[in-house]
Amino acid sequence: MRKQRRFSVDFKRQVIEELLSGESSPAQLCRRHNISSSVLYHWKKQYSRGKFNNEPTQEAALRDRVEKLEQLVGRLTLENEFLKRGLQNSLSQSPRNGKSSPSGSISSAVFGGGVGL
Repeated sequence: MRKQRRFSVDFKRQVIEELLSGESSPAQLCRRHNISSSVLYHWKKQYSRGKFNNEPTQEAALRDRVEKLEQLVGRLTLENEFLKRGLQNSLSQSPRNGKSSPSGSISSAVFGGGVGL
């Protein structure tokens, strides 16, 4: 079994800066340092997010913000669907049991059938 290699932050930053400067192609860097292309592009992504003691790029900062907002929208959408189903279930159960619930007037008010005060 192969021992996993560890690379220093300085080494990673040096390799990525060489890639970004255009001095070497990705294939050349991978061959020279004996790393896979997926590792190289993973380091490039980390570099753009400021993980190597450097300033994150504005593009990466915006991408992170969009990602967080998309997660929030997804969570709120799920919550909204859950609440809608719960309301539909509670409304569909009320007429079936034939009993008037204390929330019956509230639910009719929500859907526009309520009595004006």
